[in-house]
Amino acid sequence: MTRGHIPFQRLASLSRPSTPTCFTCLRQNRPASSAAAPLDTAPVESFPTHRAILPPTTSQPHSTTYKLKASVLLSRPPLLTRHLTPFEKSYFLYQRRLNERLALPFTRYFYYQRGTPGEIEWKRKVRERKTPARDIGVYNAYGSEGWNDELLVGDQVSEPEKQLESLLKDAEVEVKERDIQGEAKVVKEEVERPMPRITEADKAGDMKSLNRALQKTLFLVSAERIIIQTGGVNMNTWVVGNIPIGHQVYNYAQGVANEEKRSVLRGEKIFFMKARILAGQANLKDNQFGLEDFQWLAKEEIQKAFHPRNWNAVKNILPER
Repeated sequence: MTRGHIPFQRLASLSRPSTPTCFTCLRQNRPASSAAAPLDTAPVESFPTHRAILPPTTSQPHSTTYKLKASVLLSRPPLLTRHLTPFEKSYFLYQRRLNERLALPFTRYFYYQRGTPGEIEWKRKVRERKTPARDIGVYNAYGSEGWNDELLVGDQVSEPEKQLESLLKDAEVEVKERDIQGEAKVVKEEVERPMPRITEADKAGDMKSLNRALQKTLFLVSAERIIIQTGGVNMNTWVVGNIPIGHQVYNYAQGVANEEKRSVLRGEKIFFMKARILAGQANLKDNQFGLEDFQWLAKEEIQKAFHPRNWNAVKNILPER
């Protein structure tokens, strides 16, 4: 038997453990196993993997609605320019006096011939005001005090009323006439005065007259109805455009439900349309809503007459003057 061949008995001895173990020890070393009694568990119900489709409900939430209304904002535009501020009065007078300093001297012989009544009248007026200009007060632009063209505190030269009186006085013409006895007398021609800015309606406080507050915009304050049904047909009005200039949302204290339309009326939305009055006057004699009074009010007067809720809705769409 060669070296490479190993007998079967030797291979079997090599595979055995070196420590001899008897059959009894093998039985003791076997892992103990305990038989567990089966538990009494309730059967688990099986649920379907898909959701059950519920039938659609017939009741739906109520929709919110508002009642739409349109209100005409009828106004009368200003007829006169606004009053000047004290700064503007001083500035305009300063510009007129500055123009006298920068302009060339007035050449009176180009306009008046010597010895004519026009020259005599010209000399008389220039001696009083010391300047060709008629609305800058007593001021000589080419004299030694020409630089002193600013007003002193309390000087009324820049006031429009003072300038108006100066212009009217300068427009008066003195004419020398002789009577039957041959005596000469001076006659002044009357000058037509302009209409005052303060009218009789302003003095009387007539809120229904359109001939008041001529330097401001007036608004017709009456019921929220169309013009013809309230103010009559004696007004020539013109709606400026088709787009509202503002709106107001008025919410009711409690909504009004409408079960047929499945809606709840929460309030009103009022849209304001701009309109102008060109001629005429409001007349409530044949109005269809029993109105008894109306007024033409300026913006600051509307604030006193309106409810705060209504005033907050229109104060930003009314012009300042």
